[in-house]
Amino acid sequence: MAGASRLFGIAALCLGAVLARLFADTIGGNHLLLAIALGFLLANTVGVPSRLEPGIATHKLWLGAGIVLMGASISLETVLEVGGYVLLLVVGVAATTLLAVELLARNVFGLTDRMGSLLAAGASICGVSAVVAVAGSIRAREEQIAYAAATVLLFDAVTIVVYPIVGDLLNLSGMVFGTWAGVSMFSTGPVVAVGFAHSEVAGQWATMAKLSRNALIGAVVLAYASYYARGSGGERPALRTLWDEFPKFVLGFLALALVASTGTLSAAQLTSIENAYSWLFVLAFVGLGAEIRLSDLRTAGLTPAIVVLVAFTVSSVLSLATLLLLF
Repeated sequence: MAGASRLFGIAALCLGAVLARLFADTIGGNHLLLAIALGFLLANTVGVPSRLEPGIATHKLWLGAGIVLMGASISLETVLEVGGYVLLLVVGVAATTLLAVELLARNVFGLTDRMGSLLAAGASICGVSAVVAVAGSIRAREEQIAYAAATVLLFDAVTIVVYPIVGDLLNLSGMVFGTWAGVSMFSTGPVVAVGFAHSEVAGQWATMAKLSRNALIGAVVLAYASYYARGSGGERPALRTLWDEFPKFVLGFLALALVASTGTLSAAQLTSIENAYSWLFVLAFVGLGAEIRLSDLRTAGLTPAIVVLVAFTVSSVLSLATLLLLF
């Protein structure tokens, strides 16, 4: 029964992906953003039937697979040429955002330490995934996890709409826009969506910058676990935590990029791979849209949202200004 439910849900993702492509061809618009819109409409009108939920939940798997395949289209020469600046920006923005949220949450808005830490991790690293990873290491309460996750989802929903508009208004290049989205937006799915909605180049740089941030999650979880264990007299976590929390699809992405750089893949093979990851992204974004529930967003609460908004605005503006100066 579980297997059948998963197949029905995957079939629903496939149907949504085909419809998004058809709508993009007939009425215009970007097919990735239309895929998110279709999933969102399903979840917030008729709702997602329970028998479809296991299959729709596989959207994270399709996103990871698409990111791995996208490695074949990456120009390592370009990455090596400017990648050092991007990596420094990734680390700088992540650290700034994390510290800003922590300071605001604890010293200005009076949130609990653990609530501030969950918000800081989600805003600075990789969205809800970071919230859940850190929550397990600091023994956060379920209501704290729910509030932090809802706050992150609220910003995911808003930035999916706002970033493409800002990119068009400022006429940002693909590299600048993609890197800006990758270093400042929260979750991987929305970053990839707005990147490729802008251009192929923007999508690639958005993904690379976001993967660099995601790779920091193990170190952040280890740091938080050590801090809270020391404060409570508990046992400090082992370095294995770094590996356990590291997003493994980053390794697949890098491996395929290295293979492609050797020139062993033909033009036809590269075209097939590009077509494959394009469809995988559409599948993933139908599921991503279905996870954005208005009822969940309303539970975020005003104070956590204000904390994150202040830190996010500062990091977003500063990172964009830095990119415009550099490139």
